[in-house]
Order: sequence, then C-alpha cells, then structure tokens
Amino acid sequence: MPEGARLFRPAPLLQALEAEGVRYVVIGATAAVIQGATHVTFDLDICPDRERANLDRLAAALRHLEARVYDMPSEVAGAFQLDGATLANGSAWKFLTDHGELDIALDPDGTRGYKDLIRSAVDTEVYGLTIKVAALEDVIRSKEAADRPRDRAVLPDLRRTLELKRLSGPDDRRGQEAPPLRS
Repeated sequence: MPEGARLFRPAPLLQALEAEGVRYVVIGATAAVIQGATHVTFDLDICPDRERANLDRLAAALRHLEARVYDMPSEVAGAFQLDGATLANGSAWKFLTDHGELDIALDPDGTRGYKDLIRSAVDTEVYGLTIKVAALEDVIRSKEAADRPRDRAVLPDLRRTLELKRLSGPDDRRGQEAPPLRS
C-alpha cells in the first residue's frame, strides 16, 4: 500500500458486527455517505447499545477482527482486556483492524447515545446486510455539537444532502441497497 494510503474495507467490519449480533447504529461520515453525502471517509463509526451483553458481543467481534486500540502504549496494551466491561468504562474508542479503522462512540456529541439514535435510524441494505444507519438530521446534530474543524468542514455537504433528500420527497429507501461506500 502506498505511503499515506488508508485502507478501508467496511464490509468485513460490518459482517463481524452482524455475526456477533451486535446492536448498533452506523453514525458519522459513514452514515452520511450511505445517505448520499459526497465527502470521503476512511473509517466506520458506530454507536452501540450500552447494554452489557451487547458490549460483550461487540468485544467478541473486535477480537474476531484482531482489533487493536489506536495509539495505546505497548506497556498498557499487554494488560488491556477487550471485554464489555472495559468498553463500558469509556465513551469513545478507536480501533485499528486489517480492514481499516472502527470508531466506537457510546455517547456521540449532541446525542444521548444508541437509544436516542435508534429512534430515527434507517434500515439500509449494504453488502447484503440490513444495518441501522443514523438519520442524516442526527448526523448533522452530532457534527454541530462536536464543533471540530473537520466537522464544520463537512456540514455544508451534509446540509445540502439533507435538502436534496427533502426535495425528492418522502424517504422511500427503507430496505433498499445503499450507494456503494468508497473502499
């Protein structure tokens, strides 16, 4: 792989989550791209249900993917226990896998987590899987609340995408194949 290139193959990441029965909502840039936003993303962002058994299933999926916590010092990595209890003790995690980055936000900015996001999430077909994708309005709300330079940079694209969705009429994409993710 050329220097500076970032690997992103979301299909195996989603398949691992689905295989373990993890309850989650795809959020962030990935959710926006699935719904037609034009910017590019190189990681999969999810918000899992905080229930302990679900976090245990998420940890199992991460172990299956041989996920490593991003930028963890080697002296800490040896003692790190990847399990539901550990995941519950954080609010955001960045994992590296052989398929790309998987970012986990238990409390995405501007939301109350999974129970908040699942209410408006859209069932979307991608890679032969039916996944829950955060509503574009929720992605925008979270990016506005985060207020980081990278979030502010994509807000015009997200707002334009939302306006185009509204002009095209009611969302009739439920259960339909999403546009391809760039990988």
